[in-house]
Amino acid sequence: MAATERATPIAVGRWSSVLRRLAGLLGSLLATGGAKAVDLPEDRGEAMYHLYTGGGVTAQGPALLVRKSIADRVSLSASYYVDAVSNASIDVVTTASKFKETRHAWDLGVDYVVRDSTISLSTYQSDEPDYKANAVSLDVSQEVFGNMTTVALGYTRASDDVGQKGIGFFDTARHWQYRLGVTQILSPTWLASVNLEAVSDDGYLGSPYRAARVFGATVPERHPRTRSSRAVKLRSLKEIGGRQSVRVEYRYFWDNWDIRAHTVEGGYSRYFGDAWLADGFLRYYSQSKANFYSDNAQTETLYVSRNRQLGTFNSIGLGAKLTYSAGRYQGKYDIKLNGTLEAYQFRYKDFTDLRDGSLYSFIGTVFQVYVTATY
Repeated sequence: MAATERATPIAVGRWSSVLRRLAGLLGSLLATGGAKAVDLPEDRGEAMYHLYTGGGVTAQGPALLVRKSIADRVSLSASYYVDAVSNASIDVVTTASKFKETRHAWDLGVDYVVRDSTISLSTYQSDEPDYKANAVSLDVSQEVFGNMTTVALGYTRASDDVGQKGIGFFDTARHWQYRLGVTQILSPTWLASVNLEAVSDDGYLGSPYRAARVFGATVPERHPRTRSSRAVKLRSLKEIGGRQSVRVEYRYFWDNWDIRAHTVEGGYSRYFGDAWLADGFLRYYSQSKANFYSDNAQTETLYVSRNRQLGTFNSIGLGAKLTYSAGRYQGKYDIKLNGTLEAYQFRYKDFTDLRDGSLYSFIGTVFQVYVTATY
C-alpha cells in the first residue's frame, strides 16, 4: 500500500511549509512540557519469516530489524524486508502471463526524546524490477495533562517510479500524507484513541499491466492523475480482569473517486501463566466502487478501470497470534517467540472471472514467525 524524484519548486515549497508548521507546533508543545521525559523504545533485535498466499499470488521472505538507543535520548533503528513474489493473480492470468520477481525494502529511523515529546524521522526505500518507491516521514508526539493524553502529528512525502518490464521506467507518482492522532487514558484499565489521515496523490496511479473492458473489448485502463482521500479511525482498549483485554476499532475512508469504505474489528488478548500470551481478532471490511470503475463499460468515458480493488467488495478476516516468553539468555537478552496466522475471504460484487463468467472471490492467508530479543 521508487527512485528519488527530481525536486520541483512546488514540491520543495510544500515540504518546507510543512516543516515550518511542525517546527512551530513542536516549539509550543515543548514550551508547555514538564520535566519528566518519555521513554525511548526498547533496544531490540528481531528476525522474521513471512508467507502470503491467495488469489494466485505467493509472497515470502525474511525481515530483520535492529533498534539501539544512545545516551537515553536517541534511538536508532534499521530494518530490511524481502518479498519473493510469484504472481498468477486473476489480473495476470486473464491479460498476461505469470511472473516471478523479488522486492527489497529498507527502513532507517531515529527517535529523539525531550521532556514529554518524541520526535521521529524515518526514511524508506523499496526496489523491484518495475517499481521503485522512496518515502521520508516526520512524526511528533507530545504527552500532556499529566501524561494522560498523547497528541501526535505526522507527515510523509513519498515518490514512486512506475515501470514495465521490457520498456523500463516511464512515469512517476507522488504522495503526501498528513496524520493527526489523540490517545486518552480514561482509567487505569481503559484506553481510547482517534486518528485522522489525509492523503494526496499525483501522477501515474494505475498499472501498465492491467486492462479494462469497453463493449467487451480489452483496452488499457485510464485512471485520473490526482486523488485525495481521508480516513478517521476510532479505537478503544479495555482490560477486563484476569490478565485479559478486549479492543474494538472502526475506520471510515472516503475519497474523491467516490469510494467509501468501512472497517470494523474486534480483538481479544489473554495471558496463560507467565510465559504465554494469545491474541485473536475478527475484521470486516466493505467498500463501494470508484465512479469510473466498470466490469465491462457500456459507454466510452475519459477514465475507465477494471481494477478489482476499485470495485465493490467485502472481506472477512480472522487471525490469531501466540507469543511465548522464553526468559533471559545469558542474563541480558529477553527472548520472545511469536507466531501469527491470518485468513481472509474476499468477495467481489461487480468483478467477474473472465474464464467462467462467475463473480470472483478468493481466500488469502498470512503466516509469520519471528523471534524478538530485547536488551
